[in-house]
Amino acid sequence: MNTSSTPFSVSLPAQPGRWSQTLRDRSQVLIRPIAPQDRTAERAFLEALSSEARRFRFLGQIKCPGEQLIDRLVDIDPASEVAFVAAVPDGSAERIVGVSRYSASADGNSCECAVTVLDDWQNKGLGSALMNHLIEIARQRGIRRMYSIDLAENVQMRDLATYLGFHVRIDPDNASQVIHELSL
Repeated sequence: MNTSSTPFSVSLPAQPGRWSQTLRDRSQVLIRPIAPQDRTAERAFLEALSSEARRFRFLGQIKCPGEQLIDRLVDIDPASEVAFVAAVPDGSAERIVGVSRYSASADGNSCECAVTVLDDWQNKGLGSALMNHLIEIARQRGIRRMYSIDLAENVQMRDLATYLGFHVRIDPDNASQVIHELSL
């Protein structure tokens, strides 16, 4: 992972909750909150992930995302969840190329997070950009700890988490997994 001090730049949002992000390779994506209308695009995003990326994201193999999973991913509870998509134009529609999200605990002190980027959009700073925005929102909402549970073999997530300041430990319940934690 490239850890240069300026991996991307941010332009001011054109409208609330939507902004353009310029990545390291100068490509641009629109980052915005996920919406229920993203069902088709979210399904296409999940199906476009490599089998390894899907396994890393869901800690197991999912060949075809079911309706319940898609519902859960696009229909979030704004009181305890945040989810952003990174999208690019695709004809008259948008194609999702990355997603970040968190779900807060019942007491609001911690949240579990995840980030996933299509293989051909990795190593451009998109994962960092998505996570930095997610971290900022969590801080603004008073969350004190962010964590992610990942397969230990997921080197890209380890590198991203380290770059963002997360600390890593072996999952005490499953040695094939690690827990990345960030104090906010």
